[in-house]
Amino acid sequence: MIKKKIRHIQRYRDIVYTFTKYGFGFVMKELGLLDILSIPKRVFVEGNKSLNSRSTGERIRMFLEELGPTFVKIGQIASTRPDIIPADILKELVKLQDRVPLFSFGEVKRIVEEELADSLENSFAEFCEIPLAAASIGQVHYAVLLTGERAAVKIQRPNIMSVIETDLEILQDLARLAESRIDWVERYQIRTIVEELSRSLREELDYENEGRNAEKIAKQFDNDPKIHIPKVYWEFTTKKVLTMEFIDGTKLNEIEKLHQQGYDTKVLGEKVVYAIFHQILLDGFFHGDPHPGNIVALPGQVIAFMDFGMVGRITPEMRSHMASFVIALMRKNTAEVVKAITSMGLVPDDVNVKQLHSDIDNLREKYLDVPFSQMSIGTAVNELFSVAYRHRITIPTDLTILGKTLLTLEGTVERLNHEISILAVAEPFGRQLLMERFKPKNVAEFAWSNFTEYGDILQEFPKTIKDFTSVMKKGKMQIELSTPEIEPVLKRLNQISNRLSFSIVLLSFSIILVGIIIGASLSGHTSKLLTSLPVIEIGFGIAAIMFLLLIFSIFKSGRS
Repeated sequence: MIKKKIRHIQRYRDIVYTFTKYGFGFVMKELGLLDILSIPKRVFVEGNKSLNSRSTGERIRMFLEELGPTFVKIGQIASTRPDIIPADILKELVKLQDRVPLFSFGEVKRIVEEELADSLENSFAEFCEIPLAAASIGQVHYAVLLTGERAAVKIQRPNIMSVIETDLEILQDLARLAESRIDWVERYQIRTIVEELSRSLREELDYENEGRNAEKIAKQFDNDPKIHIPKVYWEFTTKKVLTMEFIDGTKLNEIEKLHQQGYDTKVLGEKVVYAIFHQILLDGFFHGDPHPGNIVALPGQVIAFMDFGMVGRITPEMRSHMASFVIALMRKNTAEVVKAITSMGLVPDDVNVKQLHSDIDNLREKYLDVPFSQMSIGTAVNELFSVAYRHRITIPTDLTILGKTLLTLEGTVERLNHEISILAVAEPFGRQLLMERFKPKNVAEFAWSNFTEYGDILQEFPKTIKDFTSVMKKGKMQIELSTPEIEPVLKRLNQISNRLSFSIVLLSFSIILVGIIIGASLSGHTSKLLTSLPVIEIGFGIAAIMFLLLIFSIFKSGRS
């Protein structure tokens, strides 16, 4: 860590300075970094004064934007985690904007030619110098392939990988340091969260990964001409350059333009909902950011998705838990709802089960009489994640991406046509999911899976017993009981063991005394010890006292 600090000392200073400037200097102070990095104390004071009127969420957003691309992307990814981040901060994180300058066409040309190992002229018939769009990680240029096909080429920002890796190293160092010094940081597993966010960001930096995501989703709609996924041109794609089919349409955030061009926004909205729920519930692999700027309307009421950097995955097991959750809600069974939630997430050992049941009851009652078509899925998801946050239930990343996707979807559809009910469109998928769960084939597969699992357990059982007995023989097995109800039992057992020990001592003393007497009698002569001291009288006296103490303790415990 010290070597990294020396290597990136100026970036450390920038990060700590910005933390302090926006009112979070107390954290840096607790970590002991203000003095080490020579941050002026006036920054600590002035930062707190000038930002008193700003909320915590606003200050977090502002300092993330000031620190640049890495922190903006981390904030954007963190905005998908309502289970670990309070709602007021999430509200600000979704406003994060990339404030980065365009990089020159000279840099674009250099990167493309290095990555494709050929000149720009040999790869493309046309390549527009002015970018179509720019973001923190890269920018997009219009191009035409030698075959005449139009393409959108995304080029990664120069040196962005090294910048991001430096920032991620520093963030992980700070998280480790914070966990060792600040109690609440360790309790909320900040280091694990930082590592998870870092992994997601590294995935976004790999453009080949984004291309594979696009192709997986494209296969889901091979037989649906109303949903279009742009083609990936792999011969012109690397980890830093992504070349895809150019989509020339109208983005769904251009509502007026859609109306002018004669699109039925209600049909478009329903098609978007259908496409997303098809991905989620039938295939378990879905677009993670379906905001209006990432969806384009094409002639014939066709919709096309773009930007596949963020995707979500729902495993068959997770879909099963989701089905359990839906069934429990339909049955209004709070215990089953809690069971489904705990199956999905990581529930802390010290969770207040009674309060968790109460919160789920309140949530269930809130939506008890609300018509299915009028329910806001965004609000419901937010409230469910709020319950998870209050009880420190960590929801798996892919499930939080699902929550974020549904929230974004609802916002997109609301802008297109406020009469569209997401749940009404999704209801057939939900029914299909439940029906699939109880299909004989799936039930048989589930039973067989459990059977083989139990078979493995039975097969391992003799070895487990052998290992268990081996540990017991070595005296290395430790059992710790902290259940309050068992304390009286343990106390009584302790009393019994003490008396038993006392009795054994008394019996041993008596045996030794009798042994001395019998030994002396059998030898035919009396020991000098026995003649010089009244050993027998003393021994009987001690034995009598011990016996009386034992009787007294028994009578005393009988009265208590």
